[in-house]
Order: sequence, then C-alpha cells, then structure tokens
Amino acid sequence: MRSRWWPLVAICLGSFMLLLDVTIVTVALPDMAADLHASFSSLQWVLDVYALALAALLLGAGSLGDIVGRRRAYVVGLALFALGSLACGLAPTVGVLITARGLQGIGGALMFATTTAMLNATYTGRDRGVAFGAWGAVNGAGSALGPLVGGLLTEHAGWRWIFLVNLPVSVLTIALTLLVTTETRRRGVRVDVPGALAFAVFAGALTYALIRVGEDGWTAPRPLLLLALAAVALVVFLGIERRVRHPLLDLGLFRSRSFSATIAAGLLLMAAAFAMLAFTSVWLQGVLGLSPIEAGVALLPLAVCSFLVSALAGRALQAVPPRWTVGGGMVLVGLGSALQATVGADSGALVLLPGLAVVGVGVGLAIPTLTAAAMSAAPPQQGGMVAGTLNTARQLGYALGVAVLGLVFKQTVVDHVGDPDLAGAVVAGQAPRTDAVREAVAAGLRHGHTAAAVAGLVGGLLVLWLVRSTRRPAERSTPVRT
Repeated sequence: MRSRWWPLVAICLGSFMLLLDVTIVTVALPDMAADLHASFSSLQWVLDVYALALAALLLGAGSLGDIVGRRRAYVVGLALFALGSLACGLAPTVGVLITARGLQGIGGALMFATTTAMLNATYTGRDRGVAFGAWGAVNGAGSALGPLVGGLLTEHAGWRWIFLVNLPVSVLTIALTLLVTTETRRRGVRVDVPGALAFAVFAGALTYALIRVGEDGWTAPRPLLLLALAAVALVVFLGIERRVRHPLLDLGLFRSRSFSATIAAGLLLMAAAFAMLAFTSVWLQGVLGLSPIEAGVALLPLAVCSFLVSALAGRALQAVPPRWTVGGGMVLVGLGSALQATVGADSGALVLLPGLAVVGVGVGLAIPTLTAAAMSAAPPQQGGMVAGTLNTARQLGYALGVAVLGLVFKQTVVDHVGDPDLAGAVVAGQAPRTDAVREAVAAGLRHGHTAAAVAGLVGGLLVLWLVRSTRRPAERSTPVRT
C-alpha cells in the first residue's frame, strides 16, 4: 500500500463509477419502461435527475469539502452513492427510481467536487501531470463505456444490476480511500448556501420546464411558470454571487473570452456527444429489435475511439494549445453527429458506425484538455472554482441536452404519426414495427442528431475563435484548492 499511485486508483475508481452512471442507463430504458410502466418523460427524468443533481450541487459540494475535509466528503459521497444505488436496484416504481437517482447524484457531487483537490494535494511536479492525465482518461472512458456496460448487465442479469453492481465497488473504494489517502482541508472558507440553493432551483426548474414542454406544449401554464421560476432564480443567483464574500462562482472570470468559451464548450460538448445516446438506443431496441447488449455494442465505436485517442495521443495532446484540441475535437463531435443524422427508415445499426467513431475521436481530443483550457484562462488561485465551474457546465449540458433533444425527438415522432403516446411505446418495445413507425423514429433521430451537430459545431467555433492561450497545461499546474 506504499505505492504513490494507490491514491490515484482510489480516486479514479470513484470517478469512473459516478461518470459511468451518467450514461449506463441508456440501453436499459426499454426494460425499465416495460417493468415499471414508465412514461417517456419519466424515463427522461431517470436520465436527467442524476446529472442535474451533479450540476446543481458541484460548486457547493466543493466548498463543503474544503471545510470538513476532502477525504471525509469523498467517503460520505461514496456512501450516499452506494445507498442511492441500492435504492435504485430495489425500486418498485419509477417515482422511487427517480428519487433514488437523485440521491446517487448528491453522493456523486460530493465525490466529483473533491477529486481534483485530492489529486492536487497528493501529487506534485511530473506526477501531478500523470495523475491528472490518467484521471481525465478515466472520466472520458466512464461516460463513453456506459452503454456497453449497461447492455451487458441488463441482458445477463437484469436492469437492476446496473445499479447494484455499484455496491461492492463503493465498499472497495471507501476502504482503499481510508487506507491510502490523507485528509486535507482549506481554512477560512464558507459555503455559499443561498447561492447554491438559487442555482439548484434555476437548473431544476429549467430542465423540468423543457421536459414538461414535451408533454404540455410551449403555451401551457406549467412550463411557462417553470421557465419564469428559472429566470428569477438565475437573476437571484447572479445577484448573490456579486455580493457574497465567498461566492461559489466569481462572475469576474467571465470577463475572459477564453474562459467563457471554454465553459460554453464544456456544456455543449456533453449535449452534442452524449445526450442522443439514449434515443439512439431506443431506435436500436424498439425499432430494429436489438437486444440490450447488441445495442451497447452498436454504440461501442464512440467509447473505443475516445479511449484510443486519449490513451495513445494523451501526452502529445498536452503539448498542443487547448484551443486546437478542444476546438478541433468539438468540430469533430459536430461532424460525427451530422453523420448520424443520415439515418433512414430502412437503415440498420451500421449506419451509425462512422458518426460514432468521429464523435469518439472528438471526445478523445477535447475532454482530456478541457480542464487545461479553463485553467489557463483564469488566475491560478481560483483553480478549484474553475474546475468546479467546468464540471458543473458539463453535467448541466448533459441534463439540458437530454431534455432539449428528447423534446426534438418526441415532437418529431408525434408530428409524423399524430400519436403522442408512440414515443413511450417505442421506448417500452411495445410499438408496432410498421413502416410508418420506422420512418417516424428515424426522423426523430435525424432531427435530434442535427441539433446535436449544431451544438458541437457552435461550441468548436467559439473555442477556435475566442480561446487565445497558447501556454501548455504544465505551465499552469498550480495547486487547486489546497
């Protein structure tokens, strides 16, 4: 246990597990829908509430970890994550499942918010660069491998095991963390509770409004009230952050065009690269009739290409200005999404392969260097806040991406067949596989992937245009929240 890399193993285990659970449910949705009699919007919440809890609580969780100790917060987060996973695996209704996914997200926020600071406090010099490189690669692999792992577990053990498998991994990670890591904290820090609550209301109301639009329409009272609440909460949050002594987010950071573009890229990257996976899985299983593991394999090119690029070219990428790796990677994500938008009523699963591969290459280029791009655009002493803001943007981007692209997908299907319940029937594998249904779902995918392509290309062009830093990440390896 004296190896200097054991703390990295403990931190990467938790990070991989929590990011895997962002996308692991994508191929299990049909089985969940059939077993729990869940509607399309309910299944969107199963996907979204986890990422939303991560996004809403990450900044506040980071400050809390600074006060009570990063290792303690990480271990508590692991325990909450395990408890939420157990509740998900035993959930008798979709309402219980959504609530348990939220508990998972709370634990995940405590874990994710403290990993950067723990790595930074544990490693120095060249070891720090190696540690962050490995951590970044694990993060990318966790998000990308979710559909394959979910398919394997769903087909061979049942959908509940995509959650129950977290229990032994959580216990192992807790034990390893207590054995090989030391406690660190930062004195003089306060948790901006009003700011954290205002941001949580903003993110939750906005996501819920977008999901409700798919059920009620844009002019219905409930979505309009939720959008108004989101707007008010955002104004309140910005007002709090301008006046509070210890803000969650220093709004002055956004005076930097490079920083603003990088945060926007983090948000748009997750929406463009990962948000359509769930609806693509719906087409693979509900229309083409693939099994969960076959659907996971069909989506595998994204994970394989992402891992190969980040692993084989990782060290070389660190020498390239983040403007080119992040911006170029996002352009590739946009192009890959556009390639997937060629799906037609008579297409098979292979039509996705080129687009998924290109998206994977883009993800492998962009994700490992996103943090470096954000760090290089901000003062060194605000490194912890910068990392927390970027991670928040990424998870919020996924949550909003699922809501927006789900709305595009469902509305397109409804427009083609005039049946508002068809999307839910397709998810549950109960829709007739007629030519009309195949065309409707294929059209939904085309429109959704087109929107994802626009998001990826806009994010890439913003980075290429606005990010000007040419310094290598190693030159900005200043301690983060130590």
